[in-house]
Amino acid sequence: MVDDTQELTSTSAPASERSPEALDATAAPSSADSDNGVDGDGLIEIPGATLRALDPSRIVPNAHQPRTEFDEAALQELIISVREFGVLQPIVVRPIPADHPLRDEADFELIMGERRLRATKAAGLSSIPAVIRNTEDDVMLRDALLENLHRSQLNPLEEASAYQQLLNDFGITQEVLAERIGRSRPQISNTLRLLRLPLEVQRRVAAGVLSAGHARAILSAGEPAAMQQLADKIVNEDLSVRSAEAAAAKSSSAKADTQAPIHKEPRSGLTGYLDEIGEQLGDRLNTRVKVTLRRTKGQIVVDFASIADLNRILEELGESAPGK
Repeated sequence: MVDDTQELTSTSAPASERSPEALDATAAPSSADSDNGVDGDGLIEIPGATLRALDPSRIVPNAHQPRTEFDEAALQELIISVREFGVLQPIVVRPIPADHPLRDEADFELIMGERRLRATKAAGLSSIPAVIRNTEDDVMLRDALLENLHRSQLNPLEEASAYQQLLNDFGITQEVLAERIGRSRPQISNTLRLLRLPLEVQRRVAAGVLSAGHARAILSAGEPAAMQQLADKIVNEDLSVRSAEAAAAKSSSAKADTQAPIHKEPRSGLTGYLDEIGEQLGDRLNTRVKVTLRRTKGQIVVDFASIADLNRILEELGESAPGK
């Protein structure tokens, strides 16, 4: 019996030996197929997008890349994989704008796939498969943000900074941003609140020492000094998110006892109680939660913006999405 795997491998050149011309030739349509809008592999051509093999040294990183932290160990693993098998998923680029400061040094600007580009350069490959698209700056930032969000590669501070950049650069509201990227407005709002953390606490969140749940508990401490103190306590005592929330509540209660009482209109009866429960759940899940109670039954309604957002909420509850 012939080993199909060995036969296939023996006829395929290693990634490092493939030339840009070879990949271009593979992707190039025949003249007959071109007339029908079909490429040589039987794929329908997409207007405004072209698949080519590019010189990685002529591609500059995305100036709007929201991600700033890269796992070096994971990158080293990718370099080994790319060196052996090549880049299996094309990166996405656009022709470099005429006003780009590196216009004389590069031909393309990256939209998606910075880890793949870094790995290709580190592996010493002379070409990388790329989809070339004509993309405006606002779409480019959104695409880069969405790729990282869907791959869960942004830490909470990078995500918050990317949201703020979109809001500032394009003058859109949180509601519009939530709609465009498939997130709920409360999640956008709660994530943006992380930018109010003291700088040292932000560094700990970015490094993964503190989770987003810890960060939300720290924010409830109010004053920067109190936030820093609570962050130190969480790290030193290895507190869980729930314990951090309890410590923050205790700190706020003690502070309130030492200050003159501030008149606050109390919420009335059962409705007020249910509203408070809904707010607590909403803060925990980063979305809007409505709790109601009728004569014979109660109901909890949890808002979500997309399937990805629903899966995130399930993870917050400690549950896995079906099929995972």
